[in-house]
Amino acid sequence: MKKNKGITLISLMITVIILIIIAGITVYTGKNVLEKAQLEELRTNMLMVQAKAKEYVELANFKIGINPTAEKKAEVRQEIYEGQAKLQKATGTSVPTGITITDDMYKVTEETLKEWGLEKLETNERNVYLINFDDTNATVEIYNTKGINGKYSLTEIDAME
Repeated sequence: MKKNKGITLISLMITVIILIIIAGITVYTGKNVLEKAQLEELRTNMLMVQAKAKEYVELANFKIGINPTAEKKAEVRQEIYEGQAKLQKATGTSVPTGITITDDMYKVTEETLKEWGLEKLETNERNVYLINFDDTNATVEIYNTKGINGKYSLTEIDAME
């Protein structure tokens, strides 16, 4: 009698099933790693914009002084935010429903990023950085119109981790 050598159909099926399971786990893990990398990249970019914006809010807060008039506040804001920082008022900017444009909000332009030494940050119609200045408390909130998972502000993105 001749002895058959080779792989049986059952062992081949088991091998294929094991490979499919391993491939599924790899794809799932890879997807999570990519999403986490995108989240971290966006967060890092927003933190860099926030660091530069804080410099300007501190300068504006110093120049505004204690109990400023509305005119003085508007004059300093225009001088610092629009003049020195080269920001544009955010009014008229197309934003997702998760972002509300206020009078204290400014748009970061490519010129601004270049001036700040952040020219490697990508901006386009869908990916705009917005800064909401709060002179009274000397704080800023950074928004990105692209966002991630429906979150657009740095505070919301930090809370995701």
